[in-house]
Amino acid sequence: MPVPVPRPRAIPAVECGQAPAASPDRGPSTEQAPSGTHPAEHPATRHEKTPENATEKRENPTDTRTGTHTGTDAGPDRSPRDRTESAAPTNLTVLLIEDDPAGSPIVPDLIDQAGKPIRVRTARNLTEAERLLTDDVHCILLDLALSAPSPARPGGDGTADGEGDGEGADELAVLRHVLELAPRHAVLALTSSSDAERGAEAVAVGAQDYLFRDELDGRLLSRAIRYAVERKRSDSAERRLAEGRLRAQENRRLERGLLPTPLLAGSPLRFAARYRPGRSRALLGGDFYDVVRTPDGTVHAMIGDVCGHGPDEAALGVELRIAWRALTLAGLCGDELLGTLQQVLEHERSDDEIFATLCAVDISPDGRRAGLCLAGHPSPLLAAPGVPARLLPYDNNGPALGLLPGARWPRMQVELGAEWSLMLYTDGLIEGHVGEGRERLGQDGMVEMVRRQRSEGLDGEELLRAAVNEVRRLNGGELADDLAVVLLDRTA
Repeated sequence: MPVPVPRPRAIPAVECGQAPAASPDRGPSTEQAPSGTHPAEHPATRHEKTPENATEKRENPTDTRTGTHTGTDAGPDRSPRDRTESAAPTNLTVLLIEDDPAGSPIVPDLIDQAGKPIRVRTARNLTEAERLLTDDVHCILLDLALSAPSPARPGGDGTADGEGDGEGADELAVLRHVLELAPRHAVLALTSSSDAERGAEAVAVGAQDYLFRDELDGRLLSRAIRYAVERKRSDSAERRLAEGRLRAQENRRLERGLLPTPLLAGSPLRFAARYRPGRSRALLGGDFYDVVRTPDGTVHAMIGDVCGHGPDEAALGVELRIAWRALTLAGLCGDELLGTLQQVLEHERSDDEIFATLCAVDISPDGRRAGLCLAGHPSPLLAAPGVPARLLPYDNNGPALGLLPGARWPRMQVELGAEWSLMLYTDGLIEGHVGEGRERLGQDGMVEMVRRQRSEGLDGEELLRAAVNEVRRLNGGELADDLAVVLLDRTA
């Protein structure tokens, strides 16, 4: 039979999930009795005084929106000063899930570390808990004696029906359900002092801590709530850190694929490269390059750019680079090699809109001439002693890989001379802004920059470092696009 309640009170409809909060300009809401009116006499709340709603009398000891103390100790002896102090803003919100409507209050008045009241909501079952579990809830107090959800079972087998006082599996099933419902919230398990083993099992399942219902007081519970919230935050931060480390490890593996060790054994050419992803704090991007020397003494160099930024584009760049190296070592060159690379791209890309630009150079064994193929990519820069830096011809530039089925890429013959520097780059080097306006550096600006830096005696790694730093400085900060630069030098 229902247990009589000594003094029923109005239940804030917002806290029990039945109505929205009242607007400040609408005067007294239906969840707050007018001045001089006892809550039980307020006509807007009489329908809530049934014994079925008795469990909600412990909900929200302090209603911070109205400034009215609504807890079980809000008797007539409460002074106006006490009620004013109870209206202080709250930092923590707790959701209590328990189904004992007539027992002694599980949760006394709670004060946080700053001396402000902790706001408490009460749910009698998991359905109400799910409705009251909003983003502002910091901690969940779960009574392990709560009835567990009852799965559909065939009758007549004598098994438990899901009651909370059944065998331990049912009580932990409630906890597992709450942990699944609120994976980002701290959870405190409440159990009896005679069932400490059940509390330890609850912590093993995922609760932050357990407490004995019959030993609770406000100070102990307030401290336990703060501890549980901070422990959950620490656990979440540690998990995010571990996930970040795993992502960094994977990125480094991809980076090793993007930035390979050049195969130049036996070649007189010097090699240097610089690489910067465009995204802030990223380890890799969609640019890729490679340099290999084949048994006949020819040095093959390549640089490419997958449209877009991020791990997916980087993974595709790794595949294209590895495919290029394998095809080059197998003897393919020029149009035949690029046509095969396009087939690889078409089969490996995740979307038909994805394409890649590429510049491929094969330098003859004597180092005096080279073949050049451009697939929608900027033309390399050639510099020599006593000769100003200039761009190689790009009149026969073919389309980017992945744009036109059956496309062709003509191979141009280029004279290099006895001593030279050849710089291959992606468009991240030339598309940075110049100053605060919309003007970009462009290829002409890059050529002038390299000419000036070479006149200052810079070459090799120093030249690339100075070029990248100046581009970033002109842009006013980090570049929006990925950047890769490869420099090959031959001295007489």
